[in-house]
Amino acid sequence: MDYFVELLFSGLTRGAIYALIALGYTMVYGIIGLINFAHGDIYMIGAFTSFIVATVLSIYGFPLLAIILLAGVAATIWSSAYGFTIEKVAYKPLRQAPRLSPLISAIGMSIFLQNYVLLAQTSDFLPFPTLIPDFEFMEPIAHIVDSTGLVILLVTAVVMFFLTLLIKYTQIGKAMRATSQDKTMAMLVGINVNRVISMTFVIGSGLAAIGGLLIATHIGQINFYIGFIAGIKAFTAAVLGGIGSIPGAVLGSLILGLTEAFATGYISSDYEDVFAFSILVCILIFKPSGILGKDETKKV
Repeated sequence: MDYFVELLFSGLTRGAIYALIALGYTMVYGIIGLINFAHGDIYMIGAFTSFIVATVLSIYGFPLLAIILLAGVAATIWSSAYGFTIEKVAYKPLRQAPRLSPLISAIGMSIFLQNYVLLAQTSDFLPFPTLIPDFEFMEPIAHIVDSTGLVILLVTAVVMFFLTLLIKYTQIGKAMRATSQDKTMAMLVGINVNRVISMTFVIGSGLAAIGGLLIATHIGQINFYIGFIAGIKAFTAAVLGGIGSIPGAVLGSLILGLTEAFATGYISSDYEDVFAFSILVCILIFKPSGILGKDETKKV
């Protein structure tokens, strides 16, 4: 029973991280109908930014709580700046181009960011400092769920709560929903669609940065390539739940995380990626729009 619960929490932790990244994919797709394949590398940028800030602050003897907060804020701001730049460089000039053009541009941006970090840092794995201590009250269940996993689940839940409030009740959130439904009509009623699209990239990038900090703390190491696999998995989760649907991105992420955890725990860890992508193939065959996605019928 303990082993089952351990796998359950492990799957939820994975799913929470995937959700933070998948939300960026699904928000961008919901607004402009395109996939930002450089999004996984924004997650990687967030991890490296938090690593640099945390390392420098540790050298100067800052308290652990201050290091966590400052590293998180720095990673969020810096990654959001990258997301904003990607939208302006790789997407905005190609907004009226064929759909394949911005897709290729995004892939090129992904390769650029990977090589940029490779040259600026190193190709080796770097040890990430331990930012989350072991909580005393968790000692009885430490063999089932660790402190880092608990923090990841709590932070993700809080982020989802505030994101929901932002989308439903704020002016920018209402503008996002209007732009997602009909860009032309949104412009006619006075919504600055360009600003809405930029804000969508900024918010999605900030969420990915938080995920980068949390997973780097959980795993304990980073390198320039971590964004590729995480980005593909998060994209899979977004498609699984229904690309363009925020609840779908969360649901797909949790299903993917739980599937990986139980499959690797009870079968074999050698086929972790096989299990994940097998689910995606099945969903695309039997329900191409995803679990919570809406079927789009083209009018002839």
